[in-house]
Amino acid sequence: MKNKERITYILTILFSILYLIFGHKAATKNKIEYTNDVNIGTPQRAVVTKIINDSYEKVVYEGIETEDKLVLFEAEFKTGYRKGDKVTAIQTIDSMYAIKPRQISEGDNIIIHLNQIKDAPEAQYMFSEYYRVNFIIGLGVSFCILLLILGRINGVKTLVSLAFTVLSIFYVFIPAVLNGGNIYSWAISTCIYIIFMTLLIISGFSRKSLAAMIGCTSGVIVAGVLTLIATRICHLTGLTSEDAMYLLLLNPDRPVDLKGVIFAAIILGAVGAIMDVSMSLSSALAEIKHQAVDMTGRQITRSGMVVGRDIMGTMANTLILAYIGSSLSVTLLLSAYNHSKLLLFNTEMILVELLQAFAGSLGILLTIPLTSIICGILYENDKMEESSTIIE
Repeated sequence: MKNKERITYILTILFSILYLIFGHKAATKNKIEYTNDVNIGTPQRAVVTKIINDSYEKVVYEGIETEDKLVLFEAEFKTGYRKGDKVTAIQTIDSMYAIKPRQISEGDNIIIHLNQIKDAPEAQYMFSEYYRVNFIIGLGVSFCILLLILGRINGVKTLVSLAFTVLSIFYVFIPAVLNGGNIYSWAISTCIYIIFMTLLIISGFSRKSLAAMIGCTSGVIVAGVLTLIATRICHLTGLTSEDAMYLLLLNPDRPVDLKGVIFAAIILGAVGAIMDVSMSLSSALAEIKHQAVDMTGRQITRSGMVVGRDIMGTMANTLILAYIGSSLSVTLLLSAYNHSKLLLFNTEMILVELLQAFAGSLGILLTIPLTSIICGILYENDKMEESSTIIE
């Protein structure tokens, strides 16, 4: 790593730390406390040590008599101040579930909470969920190891930028929205921060990264403007699901702007793919210019469009497939019960999914010519002495 790159890297990290500190303070300035009416105590991780017995209990649901299965078991705490203690707990398998959950067995890693059922004094705790996150942690660790092995120094940069991206979302953006902040301004500022931070850490401050920054920012702006126009023309309310209703009722005095949620979801979902396109194109054109130093700005722009057409073929599908995949269950349900295609494609839930896909994809498509033109201007009189290396 050259001195210039090292300085850029350090300054970007310092700026990111300051952004997270002061951004979080600004986001939580008017902190709103949310309370849950259902008090189940603090969930704790435990392991099942013994099944005491299982039985059935007759219950009546809206006049229908049925039986719930009750599993009494012993569990040992694995976390918290009671780590190592053994307690009696109960698992209730509701007979009304369409798909009944698996009955626990000895050795299962689970999560339990305090039992709130007054008529069951023999069981102090209740089964909450299976402890599943270990597998995800394993996948995450495997991803990081492979990234470091294959990417080397670039792998380290990728992990650092990914960490700051996640922190900017969960430590700044989400608290800001939940505490009554303007979702539009926070979404835009978060996207700008992610773009500049990522490209500076990955590529340093150079013409290549500058071209990618301008191209990416332009593409995100296009996606955002299209979303605002579509929201107005299509008379969208943001009430696309039951979750949106719950979100609206979180703070009745200052409710979350559901239209803003649509806007934020689209530009945050698009920024990664748009940044990928702009950086790939900028890097490819930088390498072409390095190999053919006599290329004019017009030739560089033309080469960018040629490379961009190949990128278009796959990247245009990226967001569409991602959004369809994320809402496949809802799409299947609406398709099954809605026999009118006219009504189906005018349902706000489906329309928002299509809007997310097309606004993001249009942002990607327009990023290609914009980045190509910017590269043509920036690279024309540049000797491109710095070559992009695959392995450092």
